[in-house]
Amino acid sequence: MSQLAHRIYITTLTSIVIFVFFFLLLKGIPYYSTSIEERFYHPDHNLFKPSGMFGHGLGIIGTLLIIIGVFGYQARKKFKSWARLGRLKYWLEFHIFLCSLGPVMILFHTAFKFGGIVSISFWSMVAVVASGVIGRFIYGQIPRTIGGRELSLTEVQSMKANMGELLKGQYQLSESGYQAVLAAVNVSRQKFGTNLLSSIFNKYLEDKKTLRQVKSALRENGVASTDIRKVSKLVNNELSLNNRIERLATMQKLFKYWHVAHLPFALIMLVIMVIHVVITMTMGARWVF
Repeated sequence: MSQLAHRIYITTLTSIVIFVFFFLLLKGIPYYSTSIEERFYHPDHNLFKPSGMFGHGLGIIGTLLIIIGVFGYQARKKFKSWARLGRLKYWLEFHIFLCSLGPVMILFHTAFKFGGIVSISFWSMVAVVASGVIGRFIYGQIPRTIGGRELSLTEVQSMKANMGELLKGQYQLSESGYQAVLAAVNVSRQKFGTNLLSSIFNKYLEDKKTLRQVKSALRENGVASTDIRKVSKLVNNELSLNNRIERLATMQKLFKYWHVAHLPFALIMLVIMVIHVVITMTMGARWVF
């Protein structure tokens, strides 16, 4: 999948989740905005209530989407024969899509009424979705092969380009411009304390400032605009790689901790969801079949 196709793919999946959320909200807002005590008298109560045709259907479809998303992704990771069905990265993104769209539907299935043991499953689902967003960020910070295998520190360091040779071989820079670019890509050791997000954000701002300084230095040296863009892209890639090298150990450790937090919430959600479905069917509840 090309970079453009991948962007279209991600944009499409994100747009579907957003569209479904606002479609369901607009369709049912007259009912959902009615107080719990007065909903029984609402003309659409039999349609939008959790056991109604619309509400119950959303619960069934949302549950199926979550099950497919969870077990499909786990199967892709476990069975090597599934490797030909696509990169693990794309399966992860589709897993996130299904496990975002499913909870949106289940949210409207509840009609924003939370109570009993099902509420534990719902809030576990919320915790799973929230931790999934965090986990996706951490996952993206760890360099991987095309097949999805995590790279070691040595492998990541071998990806670094020899900036000096590239600049001398392809671009005519003065000594001051040459030194400005080399200084920009020198690795500055980052110390990650308790405020990791603040450190990452500050480094992002610092890198943006560095890129502006590099572009300014290149312009002062009379470098052509096309070459400025190429060198800036080269510097940006090098800065990004430097950051990943510095954060690698921290992110790997966080990813292990993330699994410890993410998995229990997912199991609680699935177990209570199964109990809820079994009890509902035992009591004779049916949808359109």
